Amino acid sequence: MWGSDKVPAPGNGSKNSQGKTLGMTSAISTAQPKPEDFKKTDELHFSLEPYNVFETDDELNHRMGILAKLNVLVKEWVKDVSISKNMPQETADKLGGKIYTFGSYRLGVHHKGADIDALCVAPRNIERADYFASFFEMLKKQIEVTECRSVEEAYVPVIKMNFDGIEIDLLFARLSLKEIPDDFDLRDDNLLKNLDPRSVRSLNGCRVTDEILALVPNIENFRLALRAIKLWAKKHGIYSNSLGYFGGVTWAMLVARTCQLYPNAVAATLVHKFFLVFSRWKWPNPVLLKHPDNINLGFPVWDPRINASDRYHLMPIITPAYPQQNSTFNVSESTKKVILIEFNRGMAIADEIMLGKASWDRLFEAPSFFYRYRHFIVLLVSSQTADDHLEWCGLVEAKVRILIGHLERNQHIALAHVNPKCFDLVNNSQNSRSQEEGQAQSITNSPFCSMWFIGLEFERTENLNVDLTESIQNFTQQVHNQAVHIKMLRDGMMIEARHVKRKQLNQYLEADFLKQEKRSMESHNEFNNTLLANRKRLSSELAQSKDSIPQPANNQPNQQNVNTQTKRRRPVSESQMEENSNASSAASDGQITPTIMSSPPSFTNMTSTTTPGGKYSNGNGEEEKTASQEEGGVSGGTPTATPATTTTEVVCS
Repeated sequence: MWGSDKVPAPGNGSKNSQGKTLGMTSAISTAQPKPEDFKKTDELHFSLEPYNVFETDDELNHRMGILAKLNVLVKEWVKDVSISKNMPQETADKLGGKIYTFGSYRLGVHHKGADIDALCVAPRNIERADYFASFFEMLKKQIEVTECRSVEEAYVPVIKMNFDGIEIDLLFARLSLKEIPDDFDLRDDNLLKNLDPRSVRSLNGCRVTDEILALVPNIENFRLALRAIKLWAKKHGIYSNSLGYFGGVTWAMLVARTCQLYPNAVAATLVHKFFLVFSRWKWPNPVLLKHPDNINLGFPVWDPRINASDRYHLMPIITPAYPQQNSTFNVSESTKKVILIEFNRGMAIADEIMLGKASWDRLFEAPSFFYRYRHFIVLLVSSQTADDHLEWCGLVEAKVRILIGHLERNQHIALAHVNPKCFDLVNNSQNSRSQEEGQAQSITNSPFCSMWFIGLEFERTENLNVDLTESIQNFTQQVHNQAVHIKMLRDGMMIEARHVKRKQLNQYLEADFLKQEKRSMESHNEFNNTLLANRKRLSSELAQSKDSIPQPANNQPNQQNVNTQTKRRRPVSESQMEENSNASSAASDGQITPTIMSSPPSFTNMTSTTTPGGKYSNGNGEEEKTASQEEGGVSGGTPTATPATTTTEVVCS
């Protein structure tokens, strides 16, 4: 309803309504869907319903009503500010102002309870300072608005609020126009002339979303496929731009590219082809939805031919609107490995679904994170008030990828896998097992504490000694410095990093949750073992059939026998037929475990805490001998105020 609602009608095949080919290349296949494809799509739609990815008409109307109220508020605010600047009321009444939407709501793939990404567009006489002053105060006075807070110092400045039960992130852009008509289209590149960089960045979300919708051949098929892929990504822990995975716009672009390559495919086929395409993609070749526009308004664009730093991006996926940017700038070596593992796992499951050997529910089953690793780093983020904690957690989450980068540069760490879910601390340290081991203690005294977990996988190295103290201290110091710089730091805000073994997780997480994780691991192992057995059987059958085919005397294969062998192979899934496929390897089943040859590593106690005063509290302890233990040992220690003496070691004999 709100935003740049002019979207080209879906065209036929791989072309839009003007007959222009969509995408960088021609389509891989323009085959029309078969009856079984429609059946699989109906099954996909039915399987998505329990996950609340569809809103009712009443819920959708509620969102539209909220946006209508916001739109009225913007027009009133623009008029009031203009009059206060001595503009005649007759002129101020004509200025306009408008709310545009972008992201999942604009794409039509938002789920129940999802937030709304929106943009407030104002004419040239309205300043950004007015937005974060008078408009912010106007919002706080609305009875429907709660939790209203401004983040003016952010890279993309934003006002966050809860408007009548719906979370809204509202950006601001000031255009070089006298008036903002209600039917104004933001896709016009000329409107970027003479704009400040923050306004350009704020406009980028709307412009990219509208371009994506204009570049897909069938919007309804695109939407259903994207709903499925987004749910899959969230369930498999690879949906978070700030932590180095893919964000919502990135998943939308990947699905849009799949739609361009298979323009007539229905949603079920698109989901299958999505995994086929991107589990085989030759990274770091970029994913683009169209040829870059030949526009030069002075804004930086992604171009590795000119910008040396762009050449180091690992999985570039380029936004289609000027100025083109890489939406996966935060991807690291570790997050890339995790994403590729999940692509291959998804390909294997999608194969089974299309062959009728599994249901769509299998694709949306969350794999076990806490049973994939033996050792973890847990980040504990604590505050004294709810408002402080909300801001503090937001800052730490935006910086966790820095810690991942520090860990990756350690030669002994093969993988640092961060779980994107933020957990609230549940103090289970008083359970019977902890009491028996003499470990009963309070995790934190702060009233609010949240946690992120990082799974560690080590290289196969004997006599391994790893000191992580410097990595931890550098990270906590950077977070502290940033909090001071943006004047966020409050008394009681603390961040602490600890080493935790798998058997100690019950001190931090609910027992029922850990049992569920274990059941998930067992279920996925069973499924993966079945896949492996089927592929071994298939490989054996193919080898036997090849040996049984008689060869002519001249050693040239008989064409009829070749055709017979080809027919026998046709039931095989696409990923199984793909040469150099990783889907059949052990890595694709997602069971990543520390790869240490003999006994697992042993840590000394590791903590690094930052406080508003900038001082560190670190723990030292004697190392335990754990050659006979399953998961290594961590010794206790008495806190000390001397960071230089803190050591964190991983010992492998």
